Amino acid sequence: MFLSMKLLHCMGLSKVSNTLKELYVSKNEVTKIEEIDHLHQLQILELGSNRLRVMENMQNLTNLQELWLGRNRIKVVNLCGLKCIKKLSLQSNRLLSMKGFEECVALEELYLSHNGIAKMEGLSTLVNLRVLDVSSNKLTSVDDIQNLTCLEDLWLNDNQIESLEGVSEAAVGSREKLTTIYLENNPCAKSTNYLAFVRQIFPNIQQIDSSVFA
Repeated sequence: MFLSMKLLHCMGLSKVSNTLKELYVSKNEVTKIEEIDHLHQLQILELGSNRLRVMENMQNLTNLQELWLGRNRIKVVNLCGLKCIKKLSLQSNRLLSMKGFEECVALEELYLSHNGIAKMEGLSTLVNLRVLDVSSNKLTSVDDIQNLTCLEDLWLNDNQIESLEGVSEAAVGSREKLTTIYLENNPCAKSTNYLAFVRQIFPNIQQIDSSVFA
């Protein structure tokens, strides 16, 4: 069972059946997450493109696997103790820090593009992560991903990353697994023999920026 709604707020959701598994409330003017405490079976929650400033009132959503909060006004990560989430999007918010994901060890996909993040941190415990998107932030280096041995897609484009050698050292754990990497619009992507160097780092790479390899 799923529910898609147009709302100015979440008031009234308390009357929705507690068997609901998917709730879509994107592209509205919702300012507060509320009246969803009883939705214990909820697996997907979509609240993108609203006016949310705070992540709250989700502690009872213990079966939640996908949380989509892109295009809001959130400044701080607060997953309310949830540990089963597999897909999480906080793209286009106002985050300055990546702290707050440490206990989400089931995470497989994490989308954090278009924020103000200056440092990669809090990632070392996310050993199931397959997709990491931190493009369009304020990163100058790649950090805290050495343990991510399942990583397949890494989006780092549109930052201020200086060193390809630093990328190589940081991604040592996923060197064999990584198939896609985006580094364009970083200083390091302007270096001589950029594509050849990246292909040497990651022997099974299939795509670097817009370049696709057989």
